[in-house]
Amino acid sequence: MSRGDRMRRVNSLLKQAIAEHVADLKDPRLGFVTITGVETSPDLHNARVFFSVLGSPEERDESLDALRAASSKIRTQVGHEIRLKFTPRLEFVADQAIERGAHIAAILHEIEEKDAAAGDTDGD
Repeated sequence: MSRGDRMRRVNSLLKQAIAEHVADLKDPRLGFVTITGVETSPDLHNARVFFSVLGSPEERDESLDALRAASSKIRTQVGHEIRLKFTPRLEFVADQAIERGAHIAAILHEIEEKDAAAGDTDGD
């Protein structure tokens, strides 16, 4: 097994375990959070945990605060489940990919509408 395969497997296991523990959190600041990915450093000491939240930027920020507050608890729980030499320190990062995708889709839709309107006036 190559090093890249091992890191993908570790990231996948961490993502699954973290998602389960985040779902169990009872913090009222936590919105509808989805763990979208994990990137672990090669030495396994740090892991960036990407998440998305349905809602406003304020709800995303509150969820980030809740995740940061619970990170040591989640890290401990994950460490009991996954057998690694080190349990990585978790850094939660808001995943902007979904928002960027929605923004791009809205721009493309607007362009299509303008093209359709221009096509209706050109044919007369």
